[in-house]
Amino acid sequence: MAKEKKLVEAITSMEEDFAQWYTDVVKKAELMDYSSVRGCMIFKPAGYAIWENIQKELDRRFKETGVENVYMPLFIPESLLEKEKDHVEGFAPEVAWVTQGGLNELPERLCVRPTSETLFCDFYKNIVHSYRDLPKVYNQWCSVVRWEKETRPFLRSREFLWQEGHTAHATAEEAKERTIQMLNLYADFCEQVLAIPVIRGQKTEKEKFAGAEATYTIEALMHDGKALQSGTSHNFGDGFAKAFGIQYTDKDNTLKYVHQTSWGMTTRLIGALIMVHGDNDGLVLPPHIAPVQAMVIPIQQHREGVLDKAEEVRERLGKVCRAKLDDSDKSPGWKFSEQEMRGIPVRVELGPKDIEAGKCVVVRRDTREKIEVALDELEVKVPEILETIQKDMYERAKKHRDAHIWDAHNYDEFKDIAENKPGFIRGMWCEDRACEDKIKEELAVTSRCMPFEDQEQISDVCVCCGKPAHKLVYWGKAY
Repeated sequence: MAKEKKLVEAITSMEEDFAQWYTDVVKKAELMDYSSVRGCMIFKPAGYAIWENIQKELDRRFKETGVENVYMPLFIPESLLEKEKDHVEGFAPEVAWVTQGGLNELPERLCVRPTSETLFCDFYKNIVHSYRDLPKVYNQWCSVVRWEKETRPFLRSREFLWQEGHTAHATAEEAKERTIQMLNLYADFCEQVLAIPVIRGQKTEKEKFAGAEATYTIEALMHDGKALQSGTSHNFGDGFAKAFGIQYTDKDNTLKYVHQTSWGMTTRLIGALIMVHGDNDGLVLPPHIAPVQAMVIPIQQHREGVLDKAEEVRERLGKVCRAKLDDSDKSPGWKFSEQEMRGIPVRVELGPKDIEAGKCVVVRRDTREKIEVALDELEVKVPEILETIQKDMYERAKKHRDAHIWDAHNYDEFKDIAENKPGFIRGMWCEDRACEDKIKEELAVTSRCMPFEDQEQISDVCVCCGKPAHKLVYWGKAY
């Protein structure tokens, strides 16, 4: 037994040190490894499989809205990047530059893609001529490089994987509609697939994307009460179009500038999955995103017929869910511990006595509940259990989030909550950036968003300065 406990004992308790717990889970569940390139990580099969499922489901949803995939170069000439001044200033501290090619110094520095607005603009300038060419609704799956000072697996690394959508439209109305459409797509994906509840809203002027007219966001709350920006959608208006000369001839034969959007989600969603659903035994993956949904574990597999029956069960389950068989020579206790560490939603225990009785035991990863299931009902019961787990995990995460939303009516209340109560803080704001800066500098709390759905005016004055205020803001400490 001592050996079987080792796997879990290697995880620091989240109550003791949440940051170390996170790192332990990431490593012990074999999601990633550190590389010899400082600040960059290696995706191991278990981690990359989660990203593949995220990618597959998002890509399907994108295409249902008319999105087409393209791919842009990794490098951006400095002269091209500088065409959009505000955008460049926003990314300047994080940009990596290539100055030499082979043995020769380059005539012009090349930026390693931190994002691709300028590349798409340069592309659209050459292919958009008439209103008949619009809209252009493109997306690319790629990696980007941002020279972060402090990194943490999945949450912040110098190179990370993401998708970035870039669209061009004839009117401001169409662009705004697409921006909101994609934000809602992200929110539905997080809630329906990742079982993570989110707050939808607009970023303040200070927090919006460099060069954007407006930035919309979905904000999730992690188990430790910190916020995580989980997806953003930007309305660029015609600012980029004017900087790059992207014009089209409209139906009335006049030249007009296109209106653009951009939207993205990254591998930090894997970090969100860990921090929203994980426990002190490791990962807890929602069934809809789990690479393996059911692990069949034979008991006393050396006994005649047990392995054959276990393989038959795996084959049958494989037709209704993503199932695997653990037929390794490890002890059942170790296999249970490993299945829990990896967050596999259910395990199916099957031994000689179970086979004789025509049943098996299905154990839920999220609650540890043991459910006896007749072998001839497996194909019906296991999918039902998986759907119940998915629903329960969302409801549990929503209950946790809602229990950690606090209202502040003045600065003293705000400060007390920020120092003593993890979670979102709802507070009114006068729309003066000085108040936003003060809250960030003094309390390490940032504005997360001005919510779409929750606009209750909880007081008449700004939570910081006490002046008249009409904007409700969700504030919080964030990753």
